[in-house]
Amino acid sequence: MTMRNKTGLVEPDNDVYKTLLESTRAIPWKIDWQTLEFSYIGPQIEDLLGWTPESWQSVNDWAERMHPDDQAWVVDFCVSQSKAGSDHEADYRALTRDGNYVWIRDVVHVVRDDNGEVEALVGFMFDISERKETEQKLLDLQKELEALSYQDGLTAVPNRRMLDSVLEQEWLKARHNQQPLSVLLIDIDFFKQYNDLYGHIQGDDCLKQVAEVLSGAATRSRDFFARYGGEEFVMVLPETGADAAMKVAQRCQRRILAAQIPHQQSSASQLLTISIGSGSIVPTQQDQLRDFIEQVDQALYQAKQAGRNRVQAG
Repeated sequence: MTMRNKTGLVEPDNDVYKTLLESTRAIPWKIDWQTLEFSYIGPQIEDLLGWTPESWQSVNDWAERMHPDDQAWVVDFCVSQSKAGSDHEADYRALTRDGNYVWIRDVVHVVRDDNGEVEALVGFMFDISERKETEQKLLDLQKELEALSYQDGLTAVPNRRMLDSVLEQEWLKARHNQQPLSVLLIDIDFFKQYNDLYGHIQGDDCLKQVAEVLSGAATRSRDFFARYGGEEFVMVLPETGADAAMKVAQRCQRRILAAQIPHQQSSASQLLTISIGSGSIVPTQQDQLRDFIEQVDQALYQAKQAGRNRVQAG
């Protein structure tokens, strides 16, 4: 091993320092800048990756033993930083001899000669696989919690918070593209009476069943169904005009009827029914989303005033 004092590593004849260096979990290495060849790499590299120290001849070996998704940016970054004479570090997945990958953090120090020119690169490789695994678990947990924050706890369909976000996005898209946007506001008829007769536990089961049935009526990938609150649900239909929205609303009614949910206290039917307010618009800069939703809500009110179990276009 050949190391100079100014690198902060070891002297060539200092077996004590060499033993200490090679007994750490970090893997020391040195690259000659002129030849871009390894003049040293710690024996720990074989325990970690399976490649013998003798197999690390040049930076090509280092680059080729890297995950394809990491290779380009890591090599470009490290080369540019080294040319600039800047110490740096990079995280990447290193290929093991048996074909797997291990997360590595490479910490690099640039050594200059007396004239200030880059002479060598020295550094340490650290196995950060456990840290990356923990980070990924935390990221997955964060995504899961975020998803739950947008999900209605009872029915498992998207909640009002998610609805508000989707409505805003689809409104802006419709206005920008001058495409129609339709919204259905759906209310379970006489749901208070349903709860009074069957109890709140069965009422909750009813809400779950209705949510499942109605979510199946949204057939396109961008169609969006959510619980609005209480016994009300909303369906957002991008790029959908009034006639097509009416067909979707009627499909919702047919699906609820086909579910055959008893409701003996309903004045509209002996089976559970729904009332729907439908609205369609090609929004302009002068239109406001809030006003449009109020228009759909008014259509729902008219459907209920007219006897329920019907669709009213706004």
